[in-house]
Amino acid sequence: MSLSHAVLTSLLEKSSSGYDLARRFDKSIGYFWHATHQQIYRELARMEAAGWVESSAAPDAGNTRKRSYSVLPAGRDELLRWAAEPSAPMDLRDEFTVRLRADAALGPLGLQGELQRRIDQHQDKLQTYRDIEARDFPPGKSLSRHARIQHMILKKGILLEEGSIAWTKDMLAVLIED
Repeated sequence: MSLSHAVLTSLLEKSSSGYDLARRFDKSIGYFWHATHQQIYRELARMEAAGWVESSAAPDAGNTRKRSYSVLPAGRDELLRWAAEPSAPMDLRDEFTVRLRADAALGPLGLQGELQRRIDQHQDKLQTYRDIEARDFPPGKSLSRHARIQHMILKKGILLEEGSIAWTKDMLAVLIED
């Protein structure tokens, strides 16, 4: 996946300025596809040059250069083309897992503190996801198809964090045993 497809998706959900898009991105797609604000701005310029999006002066621009972006038919076509392609399963490249292998090969490397730090990080992210779920998807609330899909994406994040916490606690127990 390229950043352009994530940006197109976000703009289809709501046309916005680059700044507003980057802020929304941080609070939604950014949980599973990270991009800096500069990367998003560069991508918007590239996509506009490709004819996938257009920009116009934002209604609240005043004397600034603030632009509002929206998806053009060519951008929608590109997103449809991309969505029809098969995608590879998530590629796991985790430097810390290699360090754990080094610990197994070399002997204790004192990685317990890093494991505890990771447990804390996963618990923080899990709490964030649960707060979003309680706010946006309360039990018994009737949800549109769009909202049900968003909820399922959030549930994936919740399950990943729960699994990461469980695995990391188990790994910490192994290192403490020795």
